[in-house]
Amino acid sequence: MSEIEQLLDKIKSGNANWSDFSYFLNLNKDDIEPLFNIAYEMTKQNFNNTLKVYNPTNKFPAISITGNKCALHCEHCNERYLKGMKPILNNLDLELFLMNHYENGGVGALISGGCEPDGSVPLMGFLNTIKKVKSQTNLIINTHTGLLHEATAKKLAEAGVDIVSFDINLDEEIIREIYHLNKNLMDYKKAINLLKRYKLNIVPHICIGLYYGKLHKELESIKFIVDSKINPPLIVLIALIPPKNSIKFKTPMAIDIAKVAAIIRFLFPHTEISLGCMRPRGSIKIELEKYAIKAGITRIEIPSKQTIKWLKKDNPQIKLKYFSACCAIPKKFENLAMSKNSDIKRYLNL
Repeated sequence: MSEIEQLLDKIKSGNANWSDFSYFLNLNKDDIEPLFNIAYEMTKQNFNNTLKVYNPTNKFPAISITGNKCALHCEHCNERYLKGMKPILNNLDLELFLMNHYENGGVGALISGGCEPDGSVPLMGFLNTIKKVKSQTNLIINTHTGLLHEATAKKLAEAGVDIVSFDINLDEEIIREIYHLNKNLMDYKKAINLLKRYKLNIVPHICIGLYYGKLHKELESIKFIVDSKINPPLIVLIALIPPKNSIKFKTPMAIDIAKVAAIIRFLFPHTEISLGCMRPRGSIKIELEKYAIKAGITRIEIPSKQTIKWLKKDNPQIKLKYFSACCAIPKKFENLAMSKNSDIKRYLNL
């Protein structure tokens, strides 16, 4: 029996170990297809052969409470993602915006921002406002917290936020070289333990290829999710978008991103997996989306129209559901975020 056949048997029986998954990450395209088939079959059986499509539009805006300012100046971002968010810098403006958003049919919002030097997003001063809005509306509130403090975790729980989108990173070289953070792995573990202590809904995010476009310690991040017993109902996968004109950063390979998705599917057969909005576009986009679907994702944010047409033509057995929201929303809120037919037609230019 070949090594590939042995790996197939181990995965089918649920007996694969971390060494097996490390071997899996190094397989080439010719050997990987049978393993993707297992991931796809697991997904089809456990999720009713349904793919959920998310397009936030203006119903689920991303808000930066720090404007375009971030103390870290991370190598891969350097504030560029903040420039695509709506800047709201004080509580009065935040309350007015969210209440108007709700009254005009808004579904929810991502409350995010740049980090302080300690890696935290300065949410604390906004949480009373978020609590007030949550008490008066059914807006879905997603937050990026960074390496939060206990007081913030406690206040997040009191405010009733629905989601904490937390980047799981167990790569000290990324923490130092790319995030410019004077932190270590224990700081990430402490943050997760705080979120668990206050029973917040943690949606782990794993950024693939953040180490200059190469797979590096993504497996360690997955192992941490297993060992920490988060038991998430959803894991979001994002991937490095190289800075323009960068010599150091390369675009991750589509098949490498899909390999990580497949490993998560093998380890978490009943957990939803989303391909999030932060991922390479351009020439890799359609290849990446198709590979990710084959590897077992159940959600995708803003897919290309070509991928939707491919699904409708070549995979009509896959049922598509459309939502006007961020892809991290809990299943219990899906009725609030379900897209109208007119929204779908507009998105697909039908």
